Formats: sequence, structure tokens, C-alpha cells
Amino acid sequence: MSNMQKTLIALLGVAVIFFGFVAVRIGVKPAATVKASPIPAGEYDAAVWGEVYPLQYASYRKMAEVSPSPTGYGGSVNVQKSDMQPEIFTNFKGMPFSKDYTEDRGHVYAVEDLLHSKRIGPASKGACITCKTPYVEQFYKESGWGYANKPLGELLERSKHPVTCAQCHDSETMNLRVINPAFIEAQERRGIDLSKATREEMRTYVCAQCHSEYYFEPGTMRVVFPWDKGFKPEEMYAYYAEKPNNFLQDWEHPDSKAPMLKAQHPDYETFANGTHGKAGVSCADCHMPYMRKDGQKYTSHFITSPLKTLDASCSPCHSQGTEWLSERVKTIQDQTFLLQHTAGLNVAKAHEAIRKAGDTPNVNQAELAKARELVRKAQWMWDIVSAENSMGFHNTDQTMTTLGQANELAHQAIESANLAAGINVL
Repeated sequence: MSNMQKTLIALLGVAVIFFGFVAVRIGVKPAATVKASPIPAGEYDAAVWGEVYPLQYASYRKMAEVSPSPTGYGGSVNVQKSDMQPEIFTNFKGMPFSKDYTEDRGHVYAVEDLLHSKRIGPASKGACITCKTPYVEQFYKESGWGYANKPLGELLERSKHPVTCAQCHDSETMNLRVINPAFIEAQERRGIDLSKATREEMRTYVCAQCHSEYYFEPGTMRVVFPWDKGFKPEEMYAYYAEKPNNFLQDWEHPDSKAPMLKAQHPDYETFANGTHGKAGVSCADCHMPYMRKDGQKYTSHFITSPLKTLDASCSPCHSQGTEWLSERVKTIQDQTFLLQHTAGLNVAKAHEAIRKAGDTPNVNQAELAKARELVRKAQWMWDIVSAENSMGFHNTDQTMTTLGQANELAHQAIESANLAAGINVL
């Protein structure tokens, strides 16, 4: 046998071994994804879903763990936000958030926390339950928006489960879905047909249906998202300025007498205009990353800070390493909180300055009205950041600009109040 023949035989042997290995790998490839299995329609108990989807359910149950945020902002410990921001007592004076403004503990506590909130009382309406339980699907089917004006206590008695699988998944196909009628109506007004949304878009929409700003329509208590002019803070403020659906204010501040707005967790609006949102990243990409166990790929339903799942949440796109990523988030949040806290304190000073001006004999009413409008807008700009859950990370540029506006508007409100009272401001 020649050397050439020996070489060819050797190469052939290597090829057989290599392609045989590939064939074996293909033949025994582990399951890459979880196979969809139907659940009975109207089944809202996550434990029942967990019998079919144990990996997802186990990760969902992790939200029952109560722990602080890795950076010190947010987290799932049920503490009062006023512990870090005492200006809350002044800025929300005269309305329930001055009495109880706790950090949310997560989806599994949604109904329980609502039930025990000091902001809720015998007169509270059903609209408050819209994002707390999948039973809202039944309530809306039964009476349309009529459920929003029913006593909250009546609907709480029927809500046996908090936010669960059925809130976001079709029970038969497991396709993502939206059940919040307020979100559906808001998207329709924007010309968006949710039935044509891509799966990646739905991986944001299922979160946006609740993590968004809203108000209650006077009289009906219908939940409305203020998106008709856009998602930016100034665009939503311009929408409110037109008194939509006869909505003027959430309450009147007892000191400044200004007609005030209360922002409600505008996470989606902030994120949508940020770096990740503009790049097409979905909420689930970061907050519900893909995981693997025993060769099976699944989506984590431990919906929490991505800092707790840095490798899975961030490393697929970022190669800088977890230490760098964690430090970067902490820096953004530290800087945001410093400016947010400063803005909140200045808004509180503006309320006090306007109160004093209002008590002054022969006060300039036109200048006083101007001061009230300025403090209303200043507090909106501060609150739209303060009420959002990322402490600046979802959209750092917009957040810093908005807080800068809040500070400037608060100073302008103080100046107008002093002018109204005839105080020399030079």
C-alpha cells in the first residue's frame, strides 16, 4: 500500500468519526424549547398551569421571595418610599399617596397588597383592580367598563388569584395576549392593530398593558391611557392640559390650591423612547430572559431586576462583563436619584411659597394662577420620573432632561409666587 493510499484511508477515517459525531448529535439533540400544551379556558390558577409548565412555574414562584434591590432603589421589600423621599408628604398632601406609598412586592402579591393598601377604602371603585388579576377578563366580559364603577371590595372577593399566566397567555395556544381593555383602546386610537403585532412586540405589550400611565374618566371610572399626543412627559402633559373626557385633576393640593396630576408607573412610555426600546429590545428580553435546565430552554418568569440575572439578561448583547454592567446601572441610578430628590424638594418649596402668597392680602391673582400652573407642571415632571420603576435606566437622557425641567419649573413657580405676593425676588 502506497503512502498516498494510507493518507486517504486515514482522512476517510477522520471524516467518518467527525460526521458520525455530528449525526449522533443531531439524532439525540435535547429539546430546545417547551412544547405548548392547552390549559382549560378561564383557568387562572398558576399552580394548574405549573403542572404542565413546571420550569416556568418554579421561576414564577420565586417572585414570592422578598428582597431589596441590588442597587438600593426599588426592590420587592414593602417599604415606604417616603423613607428615602420625605418630600412625598408635602407633594402629595391631601391625597392617599401621602399616607401610603410603598414599593410593590411583585406580581404574586398584587391582590394582597391592594387589599391591604391604606390608599384603598370602602368607597374605592373597581377600576383599581384592572391590572391586579386576570379576573378582569371576566369582569369586562360581563359588564364592559361597568365593572370600573362597581365597589372594589365586591371584585376583590371574586379575585382568587393575582397576576398569573392567563394575564399574558392564551390558554389553548400559549400565544401572548393582552386583556387590559384600556391598553387595547389606547393602541386603537394610535392606529395599532394588536392582532397584527409580532411576537417580539407582544413581549413588550403584555407588560405595557399594566406598566403604564393612566387616569380614571370622571363619572364612569373607565381607565384611560394618555397617549393621544405621544409618550414623552411633555406630550402627555399637553394631553392633560386639554381636559380629556372632562378630566381636570387627580386632586387639588391643599396648600398651593393647584390642580395636580399623579403619575402612575410610566415604565412603558419611558422605555419606548429609550436606547433599548428604540433598538427593538423587548421588556421580556431583560426582565424574563431565556434559561436552560436539563437541556430544555424556557423563559424565566421570575420578573425582577435584570441585575439579579445579569448573565442571562445582559450578556447575550453586552460583552463588558457583569461587574462593569452592574457598576454602570448603579452609577445611572445614583445620579438619577440625586437629581430626582433635589427636584422633589424644590417642588415642595414651591407649594409652600404659593401657600404663603395665597395668604397675602391683595395678592396678584394672575401671577398666583401662573405659579400654580408652574408647580403643577413641575411636579408632573418630577413625578413622571419618581413613579417610574427603573430609576433612570430605561431612558437616561430623557430622565435627566425631565428632572432638569422639574427643577427649573419649581424655581419659576417660587419666583411667580413671590411676585404675586409683592416680594422682591432680586
